[in-house]
Amino acid sequence: MTYTLISGATGVLGGEFVRLLAQEGKNLFLTGRSEEKLKELKDKLTAEFPAVNLQICACDLSSDVSRQNLFDCAGGFVFSGLINVAGADIQKPFEEYDEQKLIFQTRACFEGAVSLTNFVLKHRAEKLQIINISSVSGLQPMPYFALYSASKCALTDFSVALNAELKRKGVTVTAIIPGAIYTRPDVKEYIKTQGSWGRIAAKSPAFVAKKSLKAAKRKKAKYIVGSANRFLYALSKLVPQSIKLKMIARRWSKTRKDAF
Repeated sequence: MTYTLISGATGVLGGEFVRLLAQEGKNLFLTGRSEEKLKELKDKLTAEFPAVNLQICACDLSSDVSRQNLFDCAGGFVFSGLINVAGADIQKPFEEYDEQKLIFQTRACFEGAVSLTNFVLKHRAEKLQIINISSVSGLQPMPYFALYSASKCALTDFSVALNAELKRKGVTVTAIIPGAIYTRPDVKEYIKTQGSWGRIAAKSPAFVAKKSLKAAKRKKAKYIVGSANRFLYALSKLVPQSIKLKMIARRWSKTRKDAF
């Protein structure tokens, strides 16, 4: 029996992956920061998908101690899938960070995903499919979103490199690069402020999850979600970086997100 490990399973996007894979009859090992939310999710899924084998273990990915506890819980299982969804989209001037918040975001967005990947590779089935949720923010250095964009860039590069390293060993790694996603209430409100283009580029969690699974099945190394985001990325290549940095700084300096 094999499992798919999903981090951030109790979140909005993570929940979409959980539901889609449960519908396919996949056995799931779910993790998130809240044990209470995980138990509620398991009870709900068990009632709706009784044939699916479900395991849960709470984990704060920013803590190596908590990750080790997860590894101890999951060490006896074999994994055919991993979906790294968890992250922290903190956005503010870098000089406003304290050490605790800096470590938390870096570990939640990058180190945690890399750590789970390393663990699953040591407990993998003959075939393993890994999906890492990155962001279009990682395609370009972003003033006032510097740490998040850098960590997502690192996650994308790590995914592409690891895919090339392991593709002949039955392992595929896909970096999913979405734009804004309608998840938390504060994110939905932020999307509204972006005007018509922001609403066109933003996607629903269900859309992102479905496209992610499809891209992974096609063994894509990386995939930008949404035609509007792909068009914007192609267009941005024609603009000198110095100009892009000024435009981004002017726009993002007016925004603060610190929900974690």
